[in-house]
Amino acid sequence: MARTQLHRAMAGEITPAMRRVAERETRKPEYVREQVADGQAVIPNNHAHESLDPMIIGQQFATKVNANIGNSDTTSNLQGELRKLHTAVHYGADTVMDLSTGENLDEIREANVEHSPVPIGTVPIYEAVKRAKNPTDITHELLIDIIKKQAEQGVDYMTIHAGVLMEHLPLTDGRKTGIVSRGGSILAQWIEENGMQNPLYAKFEEICEIFAKHDVTFSLGDGLRPGCLADASDEAQFAELETLGELTQVAWDHGVQVMVEGPGHVPMDQIKDNVERQQDMCDGAPFYVLGPLVTDVAPGYDHITSAIGATEAARAGAAMLCYVTPKEHLGLPDKEDVRDGLAAYRIAAHAADVATSLPGAQDWDDALSEARYEFDWRRQFELALDPERAQAYHDQTLPGDNYKDARFCSMCGVEFCSMRIDQDARDADGKMTAIDDETDLAVSSAADVNLPPVGTHDTSHVPEEIEIDGVTFTPESHADD
Repeated sequence: MARTQLHRAMAGEITPAMRRVAERETRKPEYVREQVADGQAVIPNNHAHESLDPMIIGQQFATKVNANIGNSDTTSNLQGELRKLHTAVHYGADTVMDLSTGENLDEIREANVEHSPVPIGTVPIYEAVKRAKNPTDITHELLIDIIKKQAEQGVDYMTIHAGVLMEHLPLTDGRKTGIVSRGGSILAQWIEENGMQNPLYAKFEEICEIFAKHDVTFSLGDGLRPGCLADASDEAQFAELETLGELTQVAWDHGVQVMVEGPGHVPMDQIKDNVERQQDMCDGAPFYVLGPLVTDVAPGYDHITSAIGATEAARAGAAMLCYVTPKEHLGLPDKEDVRDGLAAYRIAAHAADVATSLPGAQDWDDALSEARYEFDWRRQFELALDPERAQAYHDQTLPGDNYKDARFCSMCGVEFCSMRIDQDARDADGKMTAIDDETDLAVSSAADVNLPPVGTHDTSHVPEEIEIDGVTFTPESHADD
């Protein structure tokens, strides 16, 4: 049987994926192997995902960002989902989760795996609901069949809500928003109507065997996560977390990699405790958090409210941040929402890496600041998190090429530009000198995700084009059209 990255790391082997990760993170391959062997990091890397450029998720590495995409019964199709996928990769997603609940699930999933250089995640319970029609008619056999099929298709990690137990459900009775996880609510309904324990919990060891065969990573789902500030850090949430800690050990015993999903709505002052509690209960398994949102009052702006919490969570030790788009709570995100959500979360991840003094993380900031002080507008755009948007905003008021060398922008104009005033004053008294320690990003110790451009992946194994309904698309056209 093919072995997992965890099996091989524990046996002392440095795999090609570990070497690639070490290169991208500017770390020694042996250190990467040790982190994987100890369960402190995961490399989602299904044997069948041939287009994958391996990456690592762990507290000791650069903070990663996941982008959720997917269709619904009313919105999007294969073409639309591939556009979202390529937009997500272009703007810096480290992993992409296909949360499709509409039609053509297999076709969309297979296309995503084939065309993605980043790991693809899924939530199998969604397909189970589609197949069974009624959630309470889901059988143990159906769940296993779906999980096995998705593993064979090349899915790199799956959210498995195995920690939602029968005995936990009464703990949610006093909540303001009840159970807000789709998977959690489906399984709670199944448990209550069938009078049986969670089938994912009952079949957990069989799922481990499937995952071990294909090297699928567990993303242990937080089905009882809080859906508002009032429900944060309650008994239900932490009871499930304790179960997830137990299941982490079971998965490790089967040689399967594990990360653990975290809460969605948490007041700022409780975030650090939530992260530290997970690290303790789950023995350091990587923590993958949705936000968290630090306020409930901003529908339409929840990419901002959650990015604030995400920065704090990553600073406290969360290893991967699941982005939230402006459409959260309101509708299915489109391509532009994906772009905005990723911008917010790339900022959150990078800010946390700078705050925790990750090697080289601030070099990017320093290089852009130097370009800004030198009025090197083209270099500023080149170094920006979203170069296209940075230049577009500048060019709205000063579009001409001559303004790319101007010592001002339209915000202050010539007379009130502070940096021009400062430079002129220094030049007048002879103290203006060139920067003698200019940042060279080519020799930076920063991980790839902390260097521009953020959407850099090895796409040599990704198909150059795909034909949909008689129209040929390339990764570039999906990102930019």
